[in-house]
Amino acid sequence: NAVFDVSNKLYGLEYVKRDDIVGYHSDVNVYEVRKEEKLVAIFLHDNYARPFKSSGAWMSEFRTQNKNLLPGSDPIEAIPIVVNNNNFSKGSEDTLLSFDDGITLFHEMGHGHHGMLSDATYCTLASTNVLKDFVELPSQLMEHWLSEPVVLKKHAKHYQTGEIVPGDLIKRFKAAELFNEGFATCEYNACAMLDIALHSLSAYGDDFDLAKFEENYLQEQGMPQGIIMRHRPAHFLHLFATSSYASGYYVYQWAQVLDNDVFAAFEETGDVFDSETAERCRACIYSTGNTAAPEELFKKFRGRDPDVTYMLKNKGLTSQ
Repeated sequence: NAVFDVSNKLYGLEYVKRDDIVGYHSDVNVYEVRKEEKLVAIFLHDNYARPFKSSGAWMSEFRTQNKNLLPGSDPIEAIPIVVNNNNFSKGSEDTLLSFDDGITLFHEMGHGHHGMLSDATYCTLASTNVLKDFVELPSQLMEHWLSEPVVLKKHAKHYQTGEIVPGDLIKRFKAAELFNEGFATCEYNACAMLDIALHSLSAYGDDFDLAKFEENYLQEQGMPQGIIMRHRPAHFLHLFATSSYASGYYVYQWAQVLDNDVFAAFEETGDVFDSETAERCRACIYSTGNTAAPEELFKKFRGRDPDVTYMLKNKGLTSQ
């Protein structure tokens, strides 16, 4: 309910559960997504882990938003069919999520918004078909609302008693948000830098030793001894499962520069659900796909280039 409520308050999306539409698995819930009574998307929520399901979390589409239809086509062909996949452990009665699970839930809904709010003419330029530098902005931006007190006080309730999360617990939680950010930033940057270094090699000899390359590179970069890489090369799926994020793992950090700056625009209004800012966000970030350059879209929203200050402040990496 929390993620749907935030989606509704920001972008006016209403989720109507369709029990009469059978999903591809009994755990999958199917929704009509409407805005001002108009159908804008079909949304499938596949939240639970099960045997043979891929690990992790991701958003994908069975059909991408498209206005370039053949004459006589059914208008429904223009409507996107979006699916969010998670791997939460399903409880026998209630399913309890950790805060990290909640972040994942909101993150994937950000990608879902990118598909459901898309308003491009051609499907090849619609939805998440954008440069990797930009694709994680919509998802990471959505994460910010989960930790907002106004959201927690409404939706963070005890699963048995219904008691709302106490205010002092929210304060303690907010105070702990910056714990280990320096460590996390180092372990992430090490992965991103090694990724670029590996993909900058022009050739790999038959005797290429990946583990040795990793060891030498991290030593050259002065990797702190007490910190290890978040992903070791041998299981770094982002880089080697497909070419999608090869030499592009840095985009998550770059997206943090963007998403913290964009969320600051909401904060500056005094209302994280400010309707004018949300509409500008929809028009400049979520609906345009790859119909304009990312830097142009950001400038259109913010009126300037991105400012790294907001990310550094929210990570506790600046004294300001």
